[in-house]
Amino acid sequence: MWFLYAALKGDAESVAAAGCSGHGRVLLDGIVGEDGRPGCECNTCFEGPDCSARTPDCTVDADSGDPMFLEPYWMRHAEASAVVVSGWHRMSYRATDGLFQSVELERCIRRLHRAVGNAVADDKQIVFATGSMQLINALVYALSPDSNSGSTANVVATTPYYPPVVVGSSAILDHAYFWPHFTHIPAPSDADVMLFTTSKLSGHASSRFGWALIRDEKVAKRVNDYIMQNTMGASRDTQLRMLAIFKTILANLHGKEDIFAFGHDVMTAKWRKLSAVVSRSRRISLQNIPPQYCTYFDKIREPSPAYAWVKCEREEDSDCSDVLLKAKIITRSGVWNDASSRYTRISLIKSQDDFDLLLERITEFVDAELTAAGSNSIPAAPPRLLAVAASSPSAASPPDAVIS
Repeated sequence: MWFLYAALKGDAESVAAAGCSGHGRVLLDGIVGEDGRPGCECNTCFEGPDCSARTPDCTVDADSGDPMFLEPYWMRHAEASAVVVSGWHRMSYRATDGLFQSVELERCIRRLHRAVGNAVADDKQIVFATGSMQLINALVYALSPDSNSGSTANVVATTPYYPPVVVGSSAILDHAYFWPHFTHIPAPSDADVMLFTTSKLSGHASSRFGWALIRDEKVAKRVNDYIMQNTMGASRDTQLRMLAIFKTILANLHGKEDIFAFGHDVMTAKWRKLSAVVSRSRRISLQNIPPQYCTYFDKIREPSPAYAWVKCEREEDSDCSDVLLKAKIITRSGVWNDASSRYTRISLIKSQDDFDLLLERITEFVDAELTAAGSNSIPAAPPRLLAVAASSPSAASPPDAVIS
């Protein structure tokens, strides 16, 4: 049968990956070599036909928010999450509901929010889109006073974010990271407009799939209208893949293979290791994140942030991003998030190889500081509190866009 043959072709990825030394992967759509087969795609700072060689003097990219830390989870669940698609699958523009959306996928999304407890979804409309950026554009259009007038609303996506500014405006809450593997869930969010994306939920950034929970039916219809005109909805192939992903996640909640427990364990381990190294330094420090109670895990959970915010403590180190770049670490300057250039952001959600190399570079940086001070026994400085609160715009990407 055709689907059995197709499934065997899919198995080739995992078999071929064994030849990439654990530092790369072989994918069916990869560049084909002289032997007619796709070769290894190596992780950052690894090279060679089997990815076994370290790239000399490599600079680590800790800027990107590419969520590859969840790849090992999906390798463990390759069979359950696999999708074999026939050539005639959903060739039409339309899906079963006439709105270009999978009814079953929508049901799974509602089930997941209900089970995780991070958002009230049952009383809201769900709109699919090609990632969160398309949704933001659609919402700016939909929340404008008159969508037919040709004029759009003013968007406030910079400081200040405090409540008096938001009151009287239409707030769009970006909840991309509001999942238990990144942060504690104190209670379900119940805002009028909330955005989510699979890139940070499951790690499937390349699928470009996001959804909005919208209370007002008229606003939801306007968003749908915009997306229909823009891209005829989210890809039906993507929706099919996401259906398999959501079903796999739902089937393993609170079990041994819970994706949120897996992700939290990985991110907690990274945070502990990074914190231990940085605590030896007086030149740089990390934000202080206390353990907090999470309703999903029903316990106090350790911090597991997606990003580490680094502060350069020395007066002369006014550009922290540049300081770390000289140590061969690419970061994202705090000025991109309305913070001082004395702060810079380090991504922790990339692959384990990326993190191991980052930790190696940070360790070299701290060791060089201690050596320059003429002693390896400088008392460890206590972790310092970042100059902004965790909920402020400079502690993460701006939490809301405010439509006025």
